[in-house]
Amino acid sequence: MLQKDHLNPAIFMENILKVQHVSKTYQSAGRTLTVLENISFNVTRGSTLSLVGPSGSGKTTLLGLCAGLDSASSGTVELADIALENLSEDKRALVRNQHVGFIFQNFQLLPTLTALENVMVPMELRGERHTKHMAMDLLDKVGLADRGHHYPVQLSGGEQQRVSLARAFSNKPSILFADEPTGNLDAETSEKIEQLLFELNREAGTTLILVTHNPELAAKTGRIIRIKGGTIISDSATDSN
Repeated sequence: MLQKDHLNPAIFMENILKVQHVSKTYQSAGRTLTVLENISFNVTRGSTLSLVGPSGSGKTTLLGLCAGLDSASSGTVELADIALENLSEDKRALVRNQHVGFIFQNFQLLPTLTALENVMVPMELRGERHTKHMAMDLLDKVGLADRGHHYPVQLSGGEQQRVSLARAFSNKPSILFADEPTGNLDAETSEKIEQLLFELNREAGTTLILVTHNPELAAKTGRIIRIKGGTIISDSATDSN
């Protein structure tokens, strides 16, 4: 009987992210400010994880280090088997374009591009063809097939976040980082965005790491890491596992 990789449980136990003894410090007014100290954890491929903690605890800084948006002061971050600490900014950008999707609290859509064009951008950067058709398909999945020609300013906050969801999945990321994805939305709109996020994530088999203050949203992921004062104070599975 033939063995197929996609049927092999070991494939799903691979670590797509390895964070080992990571610290981040800044120099401010002649003093050293420690934002993160000796952070270590691994994330298996296809899993879902929430980073939670009070404001100023270092969650967003940690997310940025994991995604290759910034470099650690010490320690190592390995994303998709690529060590990030010795890469130039250009090479980190290439890793992000090949492996990473982002969703931000403030949407970060390009204001001079339509919804359709915003979704097409990551695919075009990868040199893909037939990007318009694929972008329209993604907009359809988030319920915005009829809004592709609208600019961000013509869309509601919930619609803008749905466009950013479609854009995040447009380059078929191995791992998706979401920073307070519902932070600027009302409760009803937030619930719809959360449902879309997890549906798209399951369909694509993407690893999801999100930063949130919302305990109900965090509980929907399979694992929660709690951070306080720049250190991990707990790391536990949830009932979603």
